[in-house]
Amino acid sequence: MQMVFQDPAESLNSRLSVGQIIAEPLEVQKIGTKATRMDTVHQLLERVGMPKSAAQRFSFEFSGGQRQRIGIARALALNPDMIVLDEPVSALDVSVQSQVLNLLLDLQSEYNMAYLFIAHDLAVVKHISDRVAVMYLGKIVELADADAIYQNPRHAYTKALISAIPEPDPMIERPRVHLEGEVPSPINPPEGSAFGHRINHPRYEETIGMDLSMVEIEKGHWVAADPCCLSEEDFKQVSSLS
Repeated sequence: MQMVFQDPAESLNSRLSVGQIIAEPLEVQKIGTKATRMDTVHQLLERVGMPKSAAQRFSFEFSGGQRQRIGIARALALNPDMIVLDEPVSALDVSVQSQVLNLLLDLQSEYNMAYLFIAHDLAVVKHISDRVAVMYLGKIVELADADAIYQNPRHAYTKALISAIPEPDPMIERPRVHLEGEVPSPINPPEGSAFGHRINHPRYEETIGMDLSMVEIEKGHWVAADPCCLSEEDFKQVSSLS
């Protein structure tokens, strides 16, 4: 497993050349010789859309998008089965985001590896993910295939997130869910439903001490059994299942 971090400026050592940065995982694992490692570095740079000559330069000489490509090349060096991508495009210009995302999709297909893609932008998540877990205050509240999440969300927080995705067509009007209240402290969370506490839901008190674990409401679609966050019909269904 390897990782690509959110801020490519901070995650790349500015005192090392790009070639040294990408070769470092190979050196740590004692893979190959100095010459073969540099060959691997050149191959990885070309695969992520960077010239071989970049190996002799330093990361601060490149743009944010190019730096993130260097970070991706470093993550690929050990041929991982899985890469954790922590907000990998949020620090990039919008025009560069799509290029990096498409690169990631191409690499995933070529190297046959899995991604754990962490992001707050559900439009980006929809573009890249096969299966989506929605978290609120550190806990997963809904988990399903991407199509199910976007076409038939069950949890109130998921519905609010999806309603906030910008619509490129100005002629299309989509109802926006506006959330009230403040996000509870993750250090001192409420005793019952965290989301119910935030929106001051009338059923919040009964969630104190209630088992709010996830229930499979339909095949492959899991949702927290929370009366503050589900429609009355859905809550009756998950209650019968749990």
